[in-house]
Amino acid sequence: MHYEKQKKSVRDTRKRLDAASILILIGIIVLLYAKVFYSYEKTYGKNKTRTFGATYMTMNNNFYPVLNNEIRSAVEKKGDRLMTLDPALDQKKQTEQIYYLIQQKVDAIFINPVDWKGIRGALRAAKKAEIPVIVVDTPVYDEDLVSCTVVSDNYNAGVLCAKDLMKRRKSARILLLEHKKAKSAQDRIRGFLDTIHGRQEYQVVARADTEGQTERTLPKVNQVIKNGKMFDVVMALNDPTAIGALAALDQKGIREQVLVYGIDGSPDGKGLIKENMMTATSAQSPKQIGKEAICSAYRLLDRKKVSKKIIIPVQIITYKNINRFDVNNWQ
Repeated sequence: MHYEKQKKSVRDTRKRLDAASILILIGIIVLLYAKVFYSYEKTYGKNKTRTFGATYMTMNNNFYPVLNNEIRSAVEKKGDRLMTLDPALDQKKQTEQIYYLIQQKVDAIFINPVDWKGIRGALRAAKKAEIPVIVVDTPVYDEDLVSCTVVSDNYNAGVLCAKDLMKRRKSARILLLEHKKAKSAQDRIRGFLDTIHGRQEYQVVARADTEGQTERTLPKVNQVIKNGKMFDVVMALNDPTAIGALAALDQKGIREQVLVYGIDGSPDGKGLIKENMMTATSAQSPKQIGKEAICSAYRLLDRKKVSKKIIIPVQIITYKNINRFDVNNWQ
């Protein structure tokens, strides 16, 4: 009898232990699920505040603040945050900025490279950290290291300038103003040169690298003139460079003898075209680039597909069609 009581007691104890084990197991599963769910919500949840980083080759060009403001506007509408940095045309500084943004664990980075090849190491670091990179305005050499590239049709921008030139002049002696470290600038000049290729009446007589800056262009053009290089056309990689060339020509009293082409469609450039001082500009749209870039960034973060490369069309602006455009603002 005593034995039977002991046996029953053991069975009851085992039942209680089994029930307790089941409850503990259920508790562990619930805790794990809660942890996973919390982690998912923290990373991908709709209520998470996202932080973006941006570094442009220079903010000393109105194109980039306009582009950046388009991104910032969309980011702030969603209650998110944008950190904008300026390397001032210094690739080493831009690399440091990208590493800083990686350390800050931003959700995505917008990059406009100072040097389209020199940025490789920083891009590899961002990819290793699984941070999406959206390149804007000018491509990088290692496109496999970035998630998306949004640019103007830079090659066609050069083509349009060359076609306009050939309509105006049967021959030309051309000064090219370049920025060799920026792929977008290379593509613009290449489009221009490919269009006049094989036509001996259109000759490039001088070239200068201005890094796309007005203040660096003026002395470079003055030096070309001082060296005795005679030219009657300036093909500039962007509007700030064209404006610097106009200033140099004006100082020498020869502005009216020279056709000056830019690429941007900036308010300053359009104003000079309206005053019949600048010949033409191939207009791009920093606003559209910004919109496409931030839209792609959010799609990437939401695990949706995006186009690897988005190309925004350009159009030529001359004195004949200037009244169709808003002279005071960007496209």
